[in-house]
Amino acid sequence: MKSIMSVCGPVVTDDLGFCQCHEHLAVSKGVSCEKNPVLLMEDEEKSLQEALRLKEHGGGTVVDAQPGGCNRMEEALQRISKASHIHIIASTGFHKLCFYPRNHWVSEKTLEELYQIFSHELSEGMYSSIDDGFHPRDTKIRAGIVKMALDKEGLTPVYRKLFLAGAYAARDAEVPMMIHIEKGSDPIALFRFLRENGFRAEHMIFCHMDRAVLDLSVHRKLLEEGVFLEYDTIGRFQYHSDERELEIFRYMMDGGYEERLLFSLDTTRARLKSYTPDGIGIDYLLTDFVPKMLAFGFTKEQIHKISHDNFIRVYEEGYCQT
Repeated sequence: MKSIMSVCGPVVTDDLGFCQCHEHLAVSKGVSCEKNPVLLMEDEEKSLQEALRLKEHGGGTVVDAQPGGCNRMEEALQRISKASHIHIIASTGFHKLCFYPRNHWVSEKTLEELYQIFSHELSEGMYSSIDDGFHPRDTKIRAGIVKMALDKEGLTPVYRKLFLAGAYAARDAEVPMMIHIEKGSDPIALFRFLRENGFRAEHMIFCHMDRAVLDLSVHRKLLEEGVFLEYDTIGRFQYHSDERELEIFRYMMDGGYEERLLFSLDTTRARLKSYTPDGIGIDYLLTDFVPKMLAFGFTKEQIHKISHDNFIRVYEEGYCQT
C-alpha cells in the first residue's frame, strides 16, 4: 500500500485525512524571528494545543515547512504528532537566505554536500544542531518533502546550486518539491530552470502565489505545465479578503485545474490562537473557510480534492513511496 513519510514513520495515503500542506507549528529562536518576530513558535505546549485543536475539528495531516538550518524543531514535531495524533510531514531543503546567519553552511557548502545533507534527512533522519554551524546530530526522524525558496534576487549562483541540490534530492527520494514564491520573484523563470535541468512539473508545488503574484495568468501558465499551486492567503486580511480567495479558486477551477490546487494557512505566531488569542487558529480552514467554500458553490467533492486527493496526487504522479 502506498505511503508518505511522517515524523512518526510511513503513513498510508488513505489515513492522511484533511491535509494542510504548508504550515509552521514549531520554530525556535534565530535569524528568522529577528527579521520578523511572528516567526517564533518555540513553546511546545502551545504548539501542541494548536495541533489538538486541528484534530478536534477534523484535521488529519500538516506539512511543517521549516527546513533544517533555520530553527526547525525536529524532535518537538515528533512529540507533537504523537500527542495530538496529527500526522506531521517535516521538510528538508532551504529557506530564503535572509533567514540564516551570514556565511552559514547552507550558502557555503558545495552542491554535492548539500545534496548529501538533504538526501540523508529524507532517507535516514533529519539533523539537529545545524542552525549555528554544522555540528549534526542524527535524530533518525525522517523528512518527507523538500522545501525550497525563491527570493526576489532570483536565480543567483548560490540559489541555482541550492535548487539543484534540493531537486536532485527530491527526485532520488521520490518526494515533491515545495517552493516558496516571494513577491517580486519570477516563478516562470524558476520553472524553466528546473525543467531545463530535467525536473518534471508534476514534482513541483509552488506556494503563496495567491499573494505573491497578482497576475492570475501567470498562475494558469504554470498550471498548464502541470505544476501544483498551494494557496494560503486565507484569513490573511492584510492581503485580501476570503471572498477574493474564493474568486481565485473559482477562476482556476473554471479553467479545469481543480486537480492541481492545494490549500493551507502558512501559520505564524500571530495567527495561532495558542500564541495570540485573537489569531485565527490552525483550524480556520475547517471552521471558517470550508463553510465559505460551500456557501460560494464549491462541492464537497471539489473540497475533498483540494484537501486530500491532490496532496496524494503530487506524490503519486511524480513519485511514490512504498
